[in-house]
Amino acid sequence: MKLYETRTAPNPRRVRIFLAEKGLLDTVELIQIDLQKGENLTPEFAARNPLKKVPVLELPDGSCVAETMAICRYFEEAYPDSKPLLGRSALEKARIEQWLRWIDYYFMVPTGMAFQHTTGYFKDRMTPFPEWGEECKKQASRFFSFLDRQLADKPFLMGDELTAADINALCTVDFNRVIQQRIAPEQANLKAWHERMSARPSAAA
Repeated sequence: MKLYETRTAPNPRRVRIFLAEKGLLDTVELIQIDLQKGENLTPEFAARNPLKKVPVLELPDGSCVAETMAICRYFEEAYPDSKPLLGRSALEKARIEQWLRWIDYYFMVPTGMAFQHTTGYFKDRMTPFPEWGEECKKQASRFFSFLDRQLADKPFLMGDELTAADINALCTVDFNRVIQQRIAPEQANLKAWHERMSARPSAAA
């Protein structure tokens, strides 16, 4: 299998860590796509994902799956004997899905918008609105505080076990560095969680 990704982008990193935690990273060949050069905009890449985003998983038969969590779901279902990261029971699965949506909608989206609209990284293919980017940065900052409160009495977001929610939160916290936003000194719970997560071998995947 081939995983088309960009090493420095947060969404492909979510997939790499997910696979590393499940012991499946060696099942894929990582193929780098240079976003700034527009390698994702070519007809060849668009044939794999018409939205021209990374990551994209290409299966041995040539069929493709795009979107971070869709790829993770594929591996969760295709390798049932690997470490479960999307829940076991119906309730666990629902609560993890709840967290994944919170992180995507209220943390990753504003972080991504702040990056796109304040840095000018993609100014050759979009019109940045810096004021909107600054507002999105504030929204992302508020989620830091939310995470800190949620981690007050447990080591991981769901309790005692790491799940995909922790992986997605880690990648988004780390990606906030590109908009000069980091864990505040008073956010001790979030800081301790981040240190635990960053010390895991999978974080370097």
